[in-house]
Parts: sequence; structure tokens; C-alpha cells
Amino acid sequence: MKRLLPILLVMITFTGFSQNSAKAKALLDEVYNKVNSYDNIFVDFKYALDNEAENIHQETRGDVTLEKNKYLFNYLGATQLYDGKKIHTIVPENEEVTIEDKDESDEGTITPSKMLTFYREGYNYEWDLLQNVRGRKIQYIKLVPIDSNSEFTKILLGIDAQTKHIYNLIQTGKNGTKTTITVNSFKTNQPISKTLFTFDAKKYEDDGYYIIRN
Repeated sequence: MKRLLPILLVMITFTGFSQNSAKAKALLDEVYNKVNSYDNIFVDFKYALDNEAENIHQETRGDVTLEKNKYLFNYLGATQLYDGKKIHTIVPENEEVTIEDKDESDEGTITPSKMLTFYREGYNYEWDLLQNVRGRKIQYIKLVPIDSNSEFTKILLGIDAQTKHIYNLIQTGKNGTKTTITVNSFKTNQPISKTLFTFDAKKYEDDGYYIIRN
């Protein structure tokens, strides 16, 4: 009996963890299927970076328009356009455009095209706390990187329990830095130009931009 009790406790704990993990995955699958059901998505977001030890607090905003794997990303005064083949980074301050192939080494990072679907691979899932945010029920899922060499320890992904849309993302780095991305506006199936994801090199050349092709 003395030996049986610890075994039962381990089994109960493991079963509970497995159920929570399965519940977390089921919710993430709902979010993924919802995202994929839209023709396009526009997200306006706030980005905050905090490191208490270094007394760092930075805030800025950005927005991204997504259509399948294409995107138009505006952030820190620059624009990044991905047409499905090439990434075009436009920096008005420098009057410069850099054109390059997609970096396959970025597969493990949260790029604009994957900001709503990145959680599909490379993480273990855990059901976490439920919060009431201005009348909205936000269910958090904890994502723990499978790769032990990852630069961060965990990500908390906040999901609106009613809409199944991502509300925020809180990433904790191994160096103590916390990065928070909060969705201010989430719009779907917007009327967008057919040329939104097309880069017009001549337009920028005529405006005096220096174009770098890597």
C-alpha cells in the first residue's frame, strides 16, 4: 500500500497534465482554423519590451495586413512587404529598400506571416489562467519551447474565449526580458487592393530610393 500511493499520485498528476495539454491544443486548433478561414486579416497592435533589472521599458505600435503567407508590415517607421517570394524592407528615413529571399533559418522565430499561427510547431502546451479583461474572458495557454537552446523560457498566449482570436502574447526571455504584443484592433475580410502585396520598384527608384538586392 505504501508503494502504491506514490504511483497513484504520479498517475493522477500525469493524467491531469495530459488532459490540460490536450485541452490547450484543442483551443489552439480552434484559433488556427479560425485564422485560416479568413481571406485576409488586419491587426493593429501595441509592442512593449520590459527588463526590470536593466530598468528598460519601451512601447511602440505597429500594424500588419495578412493574406495567406503574404504580408504588409508597418513597424518603427519602416515597412516590410512579403509577396510570397521576396521580402522587401522599405526604410523612408534612409530612402532605402532591401530586397532579399526569405531566410529559412527564421523558421523558429515569430515572423509577421506566422504571428497568428507560430504556435503550431516547436512547443509543449499547458492550460493556464483565465482573466477578465474589460469584460472579455481571456484564456491563457502556456507555450514552452521544445528546443532547450531557445532564447526564451515560455510564451503566454491570451485567447479571447468568445471570438477565438488572439488577444495578446507575453514572451519571457532567459535574460529576464519580457516582450508583450497586445492586439488593439483585429479586422477580417477587408476590401484590399489587388496590388497591396506587389512591390513597385520603379516608384521607389523615381522617388530617389537606393535599392539593394541581396
